Amino acid sequence: MASYPKKGCRLNSSSILLTSIVGKIAIFTDDPGWHGKQLQLAFAARGFDSTFTSLTECRLRIAPGQPPLQIPEFAHTLPDAVFVRGVPGGSLEEVVLYLDILHALKALGIPVYNDGQAIERSVDKGMTSFLLHTAGLPTPLTWVLRDRDAALAIAEQELANGHLLISKPLFGSQGEGIRRLEKMTDLLWLTSSRGVYYLQRFVECAGEGFSDHRVFVINGRAVAAMQRRGKFWLNNVARGASCEPIVLNAELADLAVKSAAALAMDYAGVDIIEDRAGRYTIIEVNSIPAWKGLQSVCDANIASLLADDLLGRCLRPPSSYDVDNRLTA
Repeated sequence: MASYPKKGCRLNSSSILLTSIVGKIAIFTDDPGWHGKQLQLAFAARGFDSTFTSLTECRLRIAPGQPPLQIPEFAHTLPDAVFVRGVPGGSLEEVVLYLDILHALKALGIPVYNDGQAIERSVDKGMTSFLLHTAGLPTPLTWVLRDRDAALAIAEQELANGHLLISKPLFGSQGEGIRRLEKMTDLLWLTSSRGVYYLQRFVECAGEGFSDHRVFVINGRAVAAMQRRGKFWLNNVARGASCEPIVLNAELADLAVKSAAALAMDYAGVDIIEDRAGRYTIIEVNSIPAWKGLQSVCDANIASLLADDLLGRCLRPPSSYDVDNRLTA
C-alpha cells in the first residue's frame, strides 16, 4: 500500500514518482489547451489523476448534513488538491462566487494553488500596485480613482511634463483594453473601466524597440526567464511578441521573488522592464500565468516543477471517506 506525506511536509521529485494512481487533482479551467495537457501529464507521471472542471459549474449548498460544496466529477468526495488554471470573468457577483468556491475549498483543508486570496490581489491591478509599492519594490507611478475630471487633470499634467501614460482596466489580462496616451488629443478617448480610472506612467525600455522580461517564480524561487520583444509597445505573447532566452541575473530574480511574496503567491509570472537608465521596474504580477512561450526557450520543464511543488508542499492523503465523514470527523 502506498504511503502518503503528511500535510505540509516536503518531498523531492523522485519520492513522488509513482506507478499507480493514488489521488486526484481538480484543475479549474474553461480552456484546458496546451497548458492543461502539460499539467495532466505531469500529475500522471507522479501517480495523480487530474480532471478539468470549470468554476462556473461549481456550487455552494448550505444545508444540514450535506456537503457544502458541489464540484463536477467529485460527487462524493473532494479533490486531493486544486490547481487554478483559470478564473472566468463575469459580473461582480459571479466573480465573487468563483472566489468563494476557492476560499471554501481552502477552509475545508483542500490545498488551492494559487489560492483565492492570491488571485484577488493580482487580478486587481490597483491592489497589485499598492502591495508592490508598500513592499518597497519598484513599480511605475500609478493613479486609481473614479473622478473623470481629476483623471483628465492628471493625464494632462503628465503629458505636459513629457511623460506618456497607460490607461488600463482594473481587471483584465493579455493586454485587453489597454491604451497608451501620447498626446493631448488622445485624452478624448480616455474612458473609465466600469467607473474606475487606472493610469500608469509609461516606462520606456532600454535598447531598440519594445521589450520586457517574464520571470517565472515557484515557491520563492525564480526557475525560468525570458525576454519578450513586442511588435509594438505591448509585449504580450498573445499579441505577437517573440520570446528569447536570457541569463537570469541575481537582481532580476530577487525582484521577481519579492514580487510573488508581496502578493502571497505559490507561483507567479512577473513582468519586469529595464528602463533606459538601466533600472528595473515591475509592471505586472500574474497569478495564473501562461508559460507556453517561456517553455519554448528554457530547459526547465515548468509543468513538472509546478506539479512537484504542489504535491510536495501541499499534499494530504487521498480521500478514502466521503465529504460528510470529513466534515463531522
